[in-house]
Amino acid sequence: MCLGHLVLEMIQHGEVSAEQLIVQFIDEEAIFPCIENTVKEWRRKFLMVGAKFEWYCMEVRHFNCFNQLENDESFICWDSEKADCWVRQPPSFAIRNHPMLRQRMDTYQDFLDKKCAAGMTLVGVRTAESLQRLQNFARITVRGKDSCGRKKIYPIYDWKNGDVWRYLHENRVNIPDVYLYMWQAGLNKSQLRVSQFFSIDTARSLVKMNEYYPNLLDSIIKREPNAYLAALYWDTEMFGRNGKTRKELEGETVKKDYRAELHKLFSDIERYFPGKHQRKVAKSYRNFYLSAMQIIDDKELKHFYESLMGGDPKLRNLRAIYHHVYSKYNIAAKEECNNG
Repeated sequence: MCLGHLVLEMIQHGEVSAEQLIVQFIDEEAIFPCIENTVKEWRRKFLMVGAKFEWYCMEVRHFNCFNQLENDESFICWDSEKADCWVRQPPSFAIRNHPMLRQRMDTYQDFLDKKCAAGMTLVGVRTAESLQRLQNFARITVRGKDSCGRKKIYPIYDWKNGDVWRYLHENRVNIPDVYLYMWQAGLNKSQLRVSQFFSIDTARSLVKMNEYYPNLLDSIIKREPNAYLAALYWDTEMFGRNGKTRKELEGETVKKDYRAELHKLFSDIERYFPGKHQRKVAKSYRNFYLSAMQIIDDKELKHFYESLMGGDPKLRNLRAIYHHVYSKYNIAAKEECNNG
């Protein structure tokens, strides 16, 4: 929304030609009604100034934290084989397919890199959103990697969360109601992330938002039956939760030997991780564990084990653990050297 407002302001001041602009929105099907309404409003604004607006409702691959029980870690947006239970219907003007898309195989990022390879692309991604995005920007800056031929431009890459909310407030930009509902439900600013429902980052929304969207969860469970797990087990080890609620639910339990548990899992990956992608993730965890097993402490072992068991399809947790473990090790090594 910030990037959209900035570009719209530049168009209105004659600094950007709307005729050369294409605004793209990937509709992930499982989104809140207020998000759809907000995007429709932005579509209207850009069309009125003469820009093109491409609204894609295509069969792209998306990771799903609930499908792990079925050994299937991918969610196909707008799955043509499940049209009778879509969370919602696509808009009549939506683009349903494209020659550059490998249906049911490409992620939307794969598709957009191909679709936009011939032009310049403005992207609203920010490094403050996650450690992984900060690391990706470091690679782009230093090596020029993963930047689509250096044709991507990131105007607000260094904006913090506070910068975003201040900009929206000062420029009186309307925001979807779901952000207000999430804030009222007790989520902090870093947790106000709204995306497709079934990713691990946004699954918490299913639990917190049921009060505000009472009929939505029924549609979601019809589309993905395992989604009810979020309502039942969000504050448990299944989702890697470590808060006060989990401690109250589990009570006093026998302390688990996480190192022994990991040795058992890694000794027979084929048995404990039946899915193809699960095995790939487990092998990545095993490789890191073998390299860092002498310097990883008990607290980190617990996080490591629960991230592996909870599912980490994009290896985000593993990269965060890697960064934490080796940063701690480097600091300790420098202190030891400085002390003689």
